[in-house]
Amino acid sequence: MPERRTVALVTLGCARNEVDSEELAGRLEADGWQLVEDAEDADVAVVNTCGFVEAAKKDSVDALLEANDLKGHGRTQAVVAVGCMAERYGKELAEALPEADGVLGFDDYADISDRLQTILSGGVHASHTPRDRRKLLPISPAERQSATDVALPGHGAPVDLPVGLAPQSGPRAPLRRRLDGAPVASVKLASGCDRRCSFCAIPSFRGSFISRRPSDVLNESRWLAEQGVKEIMLVSENNTSYGKDLGDIRLLESLLPELAEIDGLERVRVSYLQPAEMRPGLIDVLTSTPKIAPYFDLSFQHSAPGVLRAMRRFGDTDRFLELLDTIRGKAPQAGVRSNFIVGFPGESEADLAELERFLNGARLDAIGVFGYSDEEGTEAATYENKLDEDLVAERLARVSRLAEELVSQRAEERVGETVHVLVESLDEDGVHGRGAHQAPETDGQVLLTSGEGLAVGRMVEAKVVGTEGVDLVAEPLQGSFGCSEEAGR
Repeated sequence: MPERRTVALVTLGCARNEVDSEELAGRLEADGWQLVEDAEDADVAVVNTCGFVEAAKKDSVDALLEANDLKGHGRTQAVVAVGCMAERYGKELAEALPEADGVLGFDDYADISDRLQTILSGGVHASHTPRDRRKLLPISPAERQSATDVALPGHGAPVDLPVGLAPQSGPRAPLRRRLDGAPVASVKLASGCDRRCSFCAIPSFRGSFISRRPSDVLNESRWLAEQGVKEIMLVSENNTSYGKDLGDIRLLESLLPELAEIDGLERVRVSYLQPAEMRPGLIDVLTSTPKIAPYFDLSFQHSAPGVLRAMRRFGDTDRFLELLDTIRGKAPQAGVRSNFIVGFPGESEADLAELERFLNGARLDAIGVFGYSDEEGTEAATYENKLDEDLVAERLARVSRLAEELVSQRAEERVGETVHVLVESLDEDGVHGRGAHQAPETDGQVLLTSGEGLAVGRMVEAKVVGTEGVDLVAEPLQGSFGCSEEAGR
C-alpha cells in the first residue's frame, strides 16, 4: 500500500484564517492526505498567509522562507502559499517569491488536493491575476445568496466524510478538520465587508459581505461541541451586518440564543462589531442571554470627528462613550476591546488629544494601537497631509504607553469581581484561562491560584484577587467547577 501524502498547515493572521485552514484540512483529509503538525514532517507545507498590513505580510513571507529552508533537509518537497496575501497579490507574489512552489487563491480551495498533488509531482499551477472580489457578488445584498459559484473560504457546505474521521451531527459533518485540541474554536458567521473605510484593503480581496445561513452556523457549532469545544467565537469582517442579505438585519439576535442552547457549549462569543451599527436589541441579547459572553469587540479606530470622517467612518468621543455607558448600564462587568490608528493623514495634535480623552474615559479591557502606513489600493494612500514617519512613531509610542497604563487600571478595577474562567492550560507555568471579558489571543488571561480538580476545558467560577498588568489573578471558589449555567455572565 503506498505511503499517504502528508501535509502541514501553517496559519498566520486572524481567527478567520484559522477557520479557513481547518476547512482546507477537512478537504485534504477527506481526499486521503495525512495531516501532520510540523512542516518538516510534511511532503507539502501550506502557509496560510495574512495580507492585511505590512508587518503581517512580512511575517507571511518569513514563514514561507522558513518552510522553504526545510526542502532538501528532510521530508518537505514543496511549499505553497494560500490565504489573503496569496489572493491579494497572486502572480506578483509568485514572481517576487520564487521560493514558493505555488501561490493559490481562494478559487483554488475547492480543488486544493489536486493543486497540491500537481505541485508535488513537479507540475506548475499558474498563479491567478488578482481581481477586485467585490465585483464577484451582486451589488444588492438580497441577491448575493444565489451566487453559488463564488468561492467563500470558511463557508464550506457539509460533505460526507470517511467513517471515523470525526464525530458527526447526524449523517453529515461540516467540511472542517480541527488542527488542535483547544477548548475554543472560531466559527465563520459571514465573509467580506461592504464598508469602505479609506485605510482598509480587505474588501478588495475578501469581497462584499455575505452571510452564512443560520442552519450552517448551528450545525457546525454542534459538531464542534461534539469535538469537545466549550467556547465558540463568531468571526467575520463585520458581525453587526449579519443577516442583511438574508432579509433580516436582526438575525444575530435570534441566532445567539439558539447557539447558547447547544449541548456541551459553555460560552458563545461575538467578535468584530461596528460601533455605528450597534442596535439596542443586539446589546440586550449580548448582555442578558445565559452563556453569551457580554463581550464587545468594537472597532472604534479613532474618536476625533475629523479623522473619523477622513477614514469614512462615523461617530465621535461623546457618542462612543454613550454607547459604552449603555452597555455597562446593562452589564457592569461587560468586556470591551478596540483597535486604534494614530498618525492618520491630517491628524492634528488636537485630534490626538481627543483620542486620548476617549481612551481615558472608555475603561477598555484591551487596546490595540497601530501607527498609520499607506496600504496600496486604498483611498487613504492617495491623501495629502501625510505625517512624517518619525511623528507617527512618536504618537504610536505615546498612545501605546497610555493604553498599557489604562488596561492595567481597568484590570485592577476587576479585583473582587467573580469571573467564570475557561481553563485552557495546566503546566509548570500554572493554570491559565480566560474570563468572559477576554477573547483568545487578543486580550489578557486569568492565572488561577489553584489547579486542584481542574482540567483543560473546565469552566470554573473564581474571585479576582490580584492583577499582573492586563492579566488577572483569581482564586477558584469551592464547589464552582462546571458552573455552566451562567458561564457567559
